[in-house]
Amino acid sequence: MADIHLERKHALGLTKARAAAQRVADELSNDYGVSCQWDGDVLRFERRGVQGELTVARDHVRLDARLGMLLAPMRPRIEAQIQDNVARFFG
Repeated sequence: MADIHLERKHALGLTKARAAAQRVADELSNDYGVSCQWDGDVLRFERRGVQGELTVARDHVRLDARLGMLLAPMRPRIEAQIQDNVARFFG
């Protein structure tokens, strides 16, 4: 299994950061069939071959994901896409 870890500071505040995280979740769901569910300020996501969580705080977000064996070889590409999306939604 391959792990992805990403932390990024933002200046959105908690409410706007949660809204940005929801937009990320909606995009993941529409594009890749990822199921997402909120647990407080943690957005948990899962689909076959990947599971993880996006933790939203007032001034930063943290993403931790675990890729299964079939997706592990694509880790660099997946990680780059995640970084692009986080930059786009969280500034």
